[in-house]
Amino acid sequence: MDIQTLRRWVAQRDTFSILETVDVHTGARTVLQEFDTVIEAPNWTSNGRCLIYNSGGKMFSYELSTGEIRKIDTGIATDCNNDHVLSPDNRELAVSHHTNEDAQSRIYILPLAGGTPRLVTDKAPSYLHGWSPDGQRLAYCAERGGQYDIYTISVNGGAETQLTNEPGLDDGPEYSPSGEHIWFNSVRSGLMQIWRMEADGANPTHMVQEEANGWFPHVSPDGRFVAYIAYAKGDVEPGDHPPNKNVELRLVPAEGGPSKTIVKLFGGQGTMNVNSWSPDNRTIAFISYRLK
Repeated sequence: MDIQTLRRWVAQRDTFSILETVDVHTGARTVLQEFDTVIEAPNWTSNGRCLIYNSGGKMFSYELSTGEIRKIDTGIATDCNNDHVLSPDNRELAVSHHTNEDAQSRIYILPLAGGTPRLVTDKAPSYLHGWSPDGQRLAYCAERGGQYDIYTISVNGGAETQLTNEPGLDDGPEYSPSGEHIWFNSVRSGLMQIWRMEADGANPTHMVQEEANGWFPHVSPDGRFVAYIAYAKGDVEPGDHPPNKNVELRLVPAEGGPSKTIVKLFGGQGTMNVNSWSPDNRTIAFISYRLK
């Protein structure tokens, strides 16, 4: 999404944010904390202790056992959006930051403990969604020449590799834990739907075919299930994922099959843009919202 749209959506969101978790087997929801501002997109750390989220362009860590919130020093990256992921070893944090020179999103990597960010993608806009299990590559959605497709790049930067080239939006690329596949969402079938391809872009497969618009597939750490956000057909344009909508978090087996709804909530943009599975495969963190 372009920065003007992003800022317009955030400015219009006169909402409370509720940081929650849900047990994917029982559907039991737990409210962790309520905020009087917009927070978005929790990442769960691999030690199970913290959730990483963005708010107001900054990055924060929420400690689950105490509720303590710590601002992460991101250096010059002070206009971060909700596309951020942790490295497989959890030593680093990659963020999508809107740079000063043109207000376009570029990807940076910095220590998770905080520190100086280094630029990975020269080209913009680039919106991060996945980090390969071997720690060597990032997967992201990028607009190039008026079309949004999926790309990968070395964590050290350099030339990017284009993986999709279909009319319309391809977004939300995330590696499977094995590194064999990349999951993503695409409008190529008419509605926004959940797809999977090989890590080099070969053999794209339509994994979830339903009368809804599915966004941001997130694979469980054991690779068995995929969670995603579903907007009702007709409630949004297939290529849009706005906030302040009634949406569902759904779960589908990674090898295919019928999906099931695990949560119904008021949310959408910011609810679950990035992977937020707990390391034990049982719980998902997400943000719901309530109008002020």
